[in-house]
Amino acid sequence: MILNSIYVDNLIKTALLEDINYLDTTTDYLIDEEQENTAKFLAKSDGVLCGLEVALRVFEILQPTGFEVKVFKKDGDKLEKGDIIAEIHGKTRTILKGERTALNLIQHMSGVATATNKAVELVKGTNASIADTRKTLPGLRPLQKYAVTVGGGRNHRYNLSDAAMLKDNHVDAGGGIANAVAKLKTKLGHMTKIELEVRNLDELQQALDAKVDVIMLDNMSTEMMKKAVEITDGRALLEASGGITDERLREIAETGIDIISMGALTHSVTAFDISLKIAKD
Repeated sequence: MILNSIYVDNLIKTALLEDINYLDTTTDYLIDEEQENTAKFLAKSDGVLCGLEVALRVFEILQPTGFEVKVFKKDGDKLEKGDIIAEIHGKTRTILKGERTALNLIQHMSGVATATNKAVELVKGTNASIADTRKTLPGLRPLQKYAVTVGGGRNHRYNLSDAAMLKDNHVDAGGGIANAVAKLKTKLGHMTKIELEVRNLDELQQALDAKVDVIMLDNMSTEMMKKAVEITDGRALLEASGGITDERLREIAETGIDIISMGALTHSVTAFDISLKIAKD
């Protein structure tokens, strides 16, 4: 996934306006306008780096000229506590005003990438891939989905326009599985896939009879997933979803499932600890 630079700039400007109403009371009154300093981004724990260019862009927007950067790590690199990620040099006001916004972005994105990478490592050697969901923070979906790919995961649909996905409420409102799928097939283009959420093996069989492309096994036990894999026998992709934790990942992956989607990668991830320290004279 590639981040759109227009989106990134607009997001950063919104964040900066949220943080600086009309002036930085501390910085603008304390620091001389021409003062310059050097500062370093430091990893304070182990994990996967993501969002460095986004974080650096914060300072470039605040100071379009004369801002210098030395990069020592790149997105996707494994970090160890104490690693220097990058060094920046510019006006001290720029560094102090952009610090919190830059750290908020890089810490969150690195947190998503780190959590995703942990999940990917837990299912390594199986057929299963790790995917995100639409359970993203409003306004941050592109950053979060990019971070998932940096961590080695895959993106589920980006939004409601990407594919037809029938959840329980769609099926109930659409007259049942067979009727809902048949109606969709009369209207969808040949490039659009259909995914159907099922809650039990009876619904799984109905999904197979309707010839959907992907079947989501919602909140199923590991034993039921194994049976679902046997029954499906490669006739559709199978996705496990709902209440999946790191502790269950390996056993779920070993059922033969194709995809494991996890909302926790984005909606409740822990920020990765990174600091920005100004060098002392």
